[in-house]
Amino acid sequence: MKLLTVNFLTCAVKACKSSAASFPLHFQDAEVEQREMDYNPTFLTNILPRLEWDAIITVAAELGFTNVPATKPDGNPETEEEQQMMRNLHTLLLETEVMEGKMLCGNCGHEYRIKEGIANFLLPNHLGTSREVMTSK
Repeated sequence: MKLLTVNFLTCAVKACKSSAASFPLHFQDAEVEQREMDYNPTFLTNILPRLEWDAIITVAAELGFTNVPATKPDGNPETEEEQQMMRNLHTLLLETEVMEGKMLCGNCGHEYRIKEGIANFLLPNHLGTSREVMTSK
């Protein structure tokens, strides 16, 4: 699972839908790999406005990446330093993959296992069904 993907995931438990603590999901026991890919500045520039930057910083720090800029870049690097920062972000967001481990909801504590780079978001029935539906059966 690419690190970028986590920025678009929230807890699937219905009770967590309205809780701010259900995003971002937090990694635990994560095994990380880096898979090189061609640098794509256009994609990175287009995806930056869609990212929740505080969540990126939190998740990156949990995985040991502490050199993420405190503020979201604008995506138009002008200096050599800004271009290198964009390349570093590309590496972090698109080349960094969590292969094994789990993600935890900060609200309910539900664990989503990650195996071979794929997160399992299937919920047991008692978590995925609303209380009204369960009592009407």
